[in-house]
Amino acid sequence: MREPVFTGACTAIVTPFDQSGAINYDAFGALIEQQIASNVDAICVAGTTGECATLSIREHIAAVEYCVKKVNHRVKVVAGAGSNDTSAAVYLSQHAEDSGADALLHVTPYYNKASQIGLLKHFEYIAARTKLPVILYNVPSRTGVSFTAETYQQLSQIPNINGIKEASGNFSLLAHARYLCGDDFYIWSGNDDQVVPMMSLGAKGVISVASNIAPAVMVQMTHLCLDGQFQEAARLQLDYMELIDALFIEVNPIPIKAALNLMGREAGPLRLPLCDMTDGHLETLKAAMAKVGLL
Repeated sequence: MREPVFTGACTAIVTPFDQSGAINYDAFGALIEQQIASNVDAICVAGTTGECATLSIREHIAAVEYCVKKVNHRVKVVAGAGSNDTSAAVYLSQHAEDSGADALLHVTPYYNKASQIGLLKHFEYIAARTKLPVILYNVPSRTGVSFTAETYQQLSQIPNINGIKEASGNFSLLAHARYLCGDDFYIWSGNDDQVVPMMSLGAKGVISVASNIAPAVMVQMTHLCLDGQFQEAARLQLDYMELIDALFIEVNPIPIKAALNLMGREAGPLRLPLCDMTDGHLETLKAAMAKVGLL
């Protein structure tokens, strides 16, 4: 029987840049240490929140290597390795494995809009070329394609495909996946505003944007759910809804980088085509942060 890569809260960590646009490794190390000090269960590096779409292959590999070494087995490291080019996804996966990552996160191929058969072939091909556990990532709002529950069922038969980061917001898909795939094919929320309801249906935790600035809250929320204390977890979910909404008032990771910078945590600038928040949205974010004591 497969074991889940992690249970609880995994931070989808930002990639901090300096003013020249290079990765700021000193700031990156400080962010990682802050996460570990807050008792997160895992860190996901070089994912969407880490601006993987604008990292070069060399930068992507280096960011994963740095994170693995910095974490040094204190928590799990999940390395983003997805691509719309299957061979590139294999290349990133094998480098993450060589670096010592604990697992891989693989988004559905974007822009290509593969068929369900194409998705099966893509992930079968990748899984056969790495020994690491693979977490699939379903985020159709970004990629233009979604898994079906039946495709999940077929992929669940592959031993090293560990489960799904489910960010479609489709609870019917979630319920059908849970029904079809069995108890050792795991689900994690990919939406910070849906952690508690998803965990009530059997999800094992969250891969979180909000935990960049509120890691202890996301750890508490997920562990309350894991302990069956859903009423207490729901109160926490609702208490932080305004902040979570503000963190997605513009496309991720624009607001979360702004929030970290407001807190003095040196996330640095964004890479084009992402750009700074509008003044109105920034004021909304500041108000939401202040409401929960983060400013």
